[in-house]
Amino acid sequence: MQLLYGTGNQAKLSAMKSRLEKIGIELIGLHELRAEGKSIPEVLENGNTPLENAKLKALAYYKAFRIPVFSCDSGLYFDHVPDEDQPGVHVRNVNGKCLSDQEMMEYYAGLVRKYGNLVAQYRNAICFVMDEKHIYEAMEPSMYSKKFILTDKPHSKIREKGFPLDSMSIDMKTNRYYYDLAEDELAQFDVEDGFLQFFQKVLSLD
Repeated sequence: MQLLYGTGNQAKLSAMKSRLEKIGIELIGLHELRAEGKSIPEVLENGNTPLENAKLKALAYYKAFRIPVFSCDSGLYFDHVPDEDQPGVHVRNVNGKCLSDQEMMEYYAGLVRKYGNLVAQYRNAICFVMDEKHIYEAMEPSMYSKKFILTDKPHSKIREKGFPLDSMSIDMKTNRYYYDLAEDELAQFDVEDGFLQFFQKVLSLD
């Protein structure tokens, strides 16, 4: 089965591909459709939750291309931080501006300096549109990241494009940067397994 993953983020596409290929799902991304000369619709992500935004994107891409598509969205949430400084679904968009990777690091380093090291968690959601009559969605703890520490001192390693905050993330259990963890240790933090379970359940229904 081939599905469109409604994202332009190549790092996210690659991570999801490695999970879903286990159950015979082949993914393509928006960049591949763009390379074919297709126009990619601009989706206004004005939902209040990750699930609302995931559904907005999935429905828009299905309407545009008429092929099975899913979209994901996430929100970043901090313990003991007032609502006005909670990123929520606006992780990369601050005060109406879409931040670059470097600008994201600078912005969140500022929040750390304001509140001290932050206990953080990504809460993720998915919406899968098979066709007009089959729409599936979920926002469950199995899709959430484990809690971690966000610091204002980035790791010296060159960061992966598309995931700028990973270089500022510290494992709460070992007090080590994510970038210093072994591959098997990092696997404990993967959220794509939650999405894999979602598709296994949905496909078993069909």
